[in-house]
Amino acid sequence: MLRNREIKVFLVLFIIIFIASILVAMFTNISAVVLVGIVGIIYMILFIVFTWNRYRLIRKLAEYVRDISSGNYALDVRDNVEGELSILKNEIYKVTSKLAEQSSALEEDKIHLVDSISDISHQLKTPLTSMTMMADFLASPDLPEAKREEFSTVLLRQLERIDWLVSSLLKLSKIDAGSVQFVKEQMNVEYFIEYVLERIQKNERTKETTIVVNGEADALISCDKNWTAEAFINVINNCIEHSPQGEAVEIRWKTNALYTQIDVQDHGPGISFKERTQIFNRFFKGEHASEDSVGIGLAMAHSIITNQQGSIEIDSEIGKGTTFIITLYHPSKK
Repeated sequence: MLRNREIKVFLVLFIIIFIASILVAMFTNISAVVLVGIVGIIYMILFIVFTWNRYRLIRKLAEYVRDISSGNYALDVRDNVEGELSILKNEIYKVTSKLAEQSSALEEDKIHLVDSISDISHQLKTPLTSMTMMADFLASPDLPEAKREEFSTVLLRQLERIDWLVSSLLKLSKIDAGSVQFVKEQMNVEYFIEYVLERIQKNERTKETTIVVNGEADALISCDKNWTAEAFINVINNCIEHSPQGEAVEIRWKTNALYTQIDVQDHGPGISFKERTQIFNRFFKGEHASEDSVGIGLAMAHSIITNQQGSIEIDSEIGKGTTFIITLYHPSKK
């Protein structure tokens, strides 16, 4: 305490004033000298006790801060007493709470990253193993031409799958990192759905499925055209994948003053309640998912829609199909 420069200055000034007061009192009478001496001593004792107590509290706060720096966020120094030290305690507690939340979030991100890397490794390992085996077969000069063509086709399909997986993961990472700038524009829903359907890659499954489109002709949406189209492509492809042979996938929309709602419905096996709670988790594969599914498409669709302040929900009944309900809100009028 005595090493504090301010206290040294205070003591020097106090002693000077104290001695000066005694000297002045000596010119009056001895009682005044005694009174000044007693008052001065009492004041000095009170000051020392008060200052020592403050230093004791400050030492505790310093120890508390050291504990925080070592990762212990469980301590609580809040109190309801008035004063600057109480204010300081409460502010330190607020900072500690924020640090604890950030630490918890970082730990969750770390676990999520480890899980994601594990999932990605697993998703890449299967096609890479298959491709290695086929490459060995293709290197054989005795391989029949028909088999060579078959393996080449499968090899190309696996390469396309890896390309899609890596591309999707990069897009998801950009969205999660907040580095994607969604540029919203207003457009007609019917035009947007046509744009989406043109971009859906035509394969045997999509060629066999009829897509029925129905909605209000003058309905509008406000969204980032390309990114939102990516979300709808993934949702529609999921519905096509789960549609029985000969069944149509329906796309319907309606609008009001607040939002436009677009429903994408299939007539497949439906989704159980347990799966519905996980359907938008990345790498989640449902009971009826195909072997080629990697569980990325719906996770990406969810990220794209929700990052534009929209919502995507599921209404499903076992044996009666699934409806994805996508809601895009109109911009507020200022």
